[in-house]
Amino acid sequence: MSTLTEPETIGELIADCADLPAELHACASTPATPKAAPHWTVDERCHAQVAELDAYV
Repeated sequence: MSTLTEPETIGELIADCADLPAELHACASTPATPKAAPHWTVDERCHAQVAELDAYV
């Protein structure tokens, strides 16, 4: 594995990935639980940003 150059073939990429430490492989096999997006509403400030968009376009 070379950290100085990007892999140029799929074989080089696979070889680079195979050289990763085992503890990183364990992290990759455990999918992260996505967090819920915070509640969002359109307020006056947000609406004002696009109020004249139709006239602009």
